Amino acid sequence: MPLGPLRPSPLVEQATDHLREQITGGTWPVGTRLPSETALAASLGIGRSTVREALRALAGAGLVRARQGAGVFVIASEPEEDWATRLRRAAVTDVYEVRIGIEVEAARLAARRRTGDDIAALGAALAGRRAASDADDAAFVDADIALHAAVVAAAHNPVLSALFTEFVPTLRRGLIDMLELLDLRADDPDHGDHDHASLVDAVARGDGDAASSTLREELERTLARLASV
Repeated sequence: MPLGPLRPSPLVEQATDHLREQITGGTWPVGTRLPSETALAASLGIGRSTVREALRALAGAGLVRARQGAGVFVIASEPEEDWATRLRRAAVTDVYEVRIGIEVEAARLAARRRTGDDIAALGAALAGRRAASDADDAAFVDADIALHAAVVAAAHNPVLSALFTEFVPTLRRGLIDMLELLDLRADDPDHGDHDHASLVDAVARGDGDAASSTLREELERTLARLASV
């Protein structure tokens, strides 16, 4: 694919995509030294600073590497998958196993660190989950995840919160599929209410052992159901 001038839109993104196509399409195989920044800028009709940013993006994707005094070389023909992409491709059961480890510890920390505002947020989230019992499966799952997110937030650990947030899209799809395929809410629209009420109560009381064990049992039951879907 020949190089050519680019349209004046997000130039860095365009340049990155154009150069990536040369690599993934085989025009520049692994081991190839790329043209100089000046040559690339002239071919693409952009400035050298834009080329430089595009090359940084390609390096971040694991496609190229600069060698001091030698230039920029192709080191891979396919970009590395980032964490979010890997999670999207992962089986929901694999993600759920990791979720158990994260949330069980978060529940224990939440019971120790919860504030008055956290307790109020947990109560509101539990009420929201109950209110969603009349809603469709997607809305119910969203309300359920919001309650779990409130527990994680009460742990006041930004790393745990960030990890949980990364898992949410995969978890959401898996839980909706589970509810629809197993029809778990047909006779129990507020499926799992007792477990979640017990969790909120344990966190509010500051009982870390009860909070973590209650959540572990609930999540492990759900994992078993997901594995059967």
